Amino acid sequence: MPAQPTPICYQVRVGDLHAHLFAVTLTIAKPAADQTVSLPVWIPGSYLVREFAKHLQRLQATQNSRSVALTQLDKCSWQVHCSPGKPLTLRYEIYAFDNSVRSAWLDSGRGFFNGTSVCLRVHGQEDTPHQLTLAAPGWPTGWQVATALSPLKVNKSGFGHYLAASYDELVDSPVELGAFWSGSFTACGVPHRFVVAAASASFDGARLLADVQTICEAEINFWHAQAAGAKTKQTKTKAPHDRYVFLLNAVDNSYGGLEHRHSTALICKRADLPRLGQTKALTASDGYTTLLGLISHEYFHTWNVKRLRPAEFARYDYAQENYTELLWFFEGFTSYYDDLLLRRAGLIDDATYLALLSKTVNGVRQTPGRQVQSVAQASFDAWVKYYRQDENSANATVSYYSLGSLVALCLDLSLRQVGQTSLDDVMRGLWLRCAGGPMTEADVLAVVTSLSNPALAAQLAHWVHDTKALPIKPLLAKQGVTCQEEVAPLADQLGLRVSESNTGIGVKSVLRGSVAELAGFAAGDEWLGIEVGSAKTRQAWRIHKLDDIPLYLGHSSHFEALIARDQRLMTLSVRLPPAVQLGKLVLRNPTHAVHWLTNE
Repeated sequence: MPAQPTPICYQVRVGDLHAHLFAVTLTIAKPAADQTVSLPVWIPGSYLVREFAKHLQRLQATQNSRSVALTQLDKCSWQVHCSPGKPLTLRYEIYAFDNSVRSAWLDSGRGFFNGTSVCLRVHGQEDTPHQLTLAAPGWPTGWQVATALSPLKVNKSGFGHYLAASYDELVDSPVELGAFWSGSFTACGVPHRFVVAAASASFDGARLLADVQTICEAEINFWHAQAAGAKTKQTKTKAPHDRYVFLLNAVDNSYGGLEHRHSTALICKRADLPRLGQTKALTASDGYTTLLGLISHEYFHTWNVKRLRPAEFARYDYAQENYTELLWFFEGFTSYYDDLLLRRAGLIDDATYLALLSKTVNGVRQTPGRQVQSVAQASFDAWVKYYRQDENSANATVSYYSLGSLVALCLDLSLRQVGQTSLDDVMRGLWLRCAGGPMTEADVLAVVTSLSNPALAAQLAHWVHDTKALPIKPLLAKQGVTCQEEVAPLADQLGLRVSESNTGIGVKSVLRGSVAELAGFAAGDEWLGIEVGSAKTRQAWRIHKLDDIPLYLGHSSHFEALIARDQRLMTLSVRLPPAVQLGKLVLRNPTHAVHWLTNE
């Protein structure tokens, strides 16, 4: 430890690589009498109580080299029966075997952790400086460290001492450890680092850095361009962050991201990384397009949720759920801009952007829960619904990401059609109005009113709090975009969400009011085969995927489905309706959409 340690010091080292254990030593320079400590139950940005304390074990306390008694107060809190003002040391282990962006991981190839999973909170001292030490001895040979925490004294591999101004900053700065690939670039004067764990030999790091630099510059310029109607002229483009770190974990099959104030943790399919020699244009189905959209999304959060944030999140309560009705804005509007800014940055073309937008429109359209729950209610219920999906989720709730992004689309196009303004100006206006800090729905409505009129603000409130369909088609038509109908896949025509394998078709969910629900399908059914034809021409066929069915139906729209439910064989009568249509968005008049899609 440094000669003059900070009030709160954590040392994290390897406990046992093969047992996936971090060993943590917490030193509190001046504890309170009967000091309380706790581990968060959730991580900001992921709205589910995850009970990180379930992975904490062997908690012990000493003071003046003597053991100190501990009393567990609840599922995640302990009281240390210590004397006040004298250094107190806590030692414990964290089991780290969650290979996601939310928790902690440790094995012989890689280490990763968020502070919410590893660092006990010292009650009453959250706003004092916190130090994190990753001592060099004990880690595998060749490992490095990557984190957005400010270094106090570190070696060339990054091991050493880091400083955070508070507990909030400490736990908002994930740490990557391992023999990872690392690259860097500067965007609008801000240094950025990008690390990738477990990339394959074909990985094209130079292309990734160039594309991500383009994204970052586009988003910095987006947020800090002159806002329409602003009373004060903004100065030269200047980002609110002085450094940024991307931590990407490449795996066989996973996807996701979690935003932080000066960094983001990402996970993607290894196959989705750009490859050497691969120069083809990006398409909506390209895995690399998906990865760039994820990066764009998480970087946009640097402004929209990490700084500009719900008033309810002005101070996080790590011990319980933190409710807000505004996730439709912070996640939904971010989801609107993630792909749109890829288009404006020139990384994808109009057709690819509209294909991505079509996917969102059709996804919401095929979710019966949109008629049950408003996007504001879905935001509030994220803790018990969005992050706890089950077989009925599609019927009971809607994604505040997807529907929120369509609300953003409708607001943007409405603003463009009633005046010389746009959602871009609303976002920048909110940044100025709220000084890049806590905000409410009233702030959104006030800025919309100031840039347009009270009627549009009222319309926005209805879109957010009602369950009526959004006017997507007419608004897009005025931008020169039409909806071309196409026959939906058979799963959508039936109203089923399934898994397919060589052993059969597993029914995961049955959509409300669908053909499948009318026929009697239920979640958990195993669909084994079908029978078609009249009594004289009856044929029975084994099926392994839904696409097998048209092969055997011919011109018939009626068949019997043979299913297994709880080991009982059952026959369900199914009659297909006229072909269900999905929409494909097509740009018919590019001149009408040029400012929206390219910002030119």
